[in-house]
Amino acid sequence: MADGHAPPTPHGPSRTDRDPLVVRVRRLVPTARLPARAYPDDAAFDLCAAEACTLAPGTRAVVGCGIALELPPGTAALTLPRSGLAARHGLTLVNAPGLIDAGYRGEVRLILQNTDREETFSVATGDRIAQLLIVGLPAVRLDEVEELSASERSARGFGSSGV
Repeated sequence: MADGHAPPTPHGPSRTDRDPLVVRVRRLVPTARLPARAYPDDAAFDLCAAEACTLAPGTRAVVGCGIALELPPGTAALTLPRSGLAARHGLTLVNAPGLIDAGYRGEVRLILQNTDREETFSVATGDRIAQLLIVGLPAVRLDEVEELSASERSARGFGSSGV
């Protein structure tokens, strides 16, 4: 288009039509890799290890990423496993998703677990080991009430919709 912006797609505005949310990132370790997207339209940023570790089958370790974040008010970050590592090697995050609140300024650290029953998994410094998803949060107020309105599901719990 003449104004330099891409036309909207049927799925919403193009990336150039939105102002980016700015998240400040501080390197705590000089060799730390900053979070980066593998592809421009990826939802999450890859997180990399700032330290090496070896995970025997069934074990876990806390691994630092060597970075700290300054998330804007009204946002949070979620740490998520990388699907390829989970599928090929059984590597996951114990507390997936991990939650980083906007007020936290410490190092981003991940609790990795090797779920493979036979193979040891080694993490090298700089390896992409998880994903970071930045999410916006609505303003929320909790109101205590005596009764809740009815719904189709009501109080039926986990697994209530069938297999």
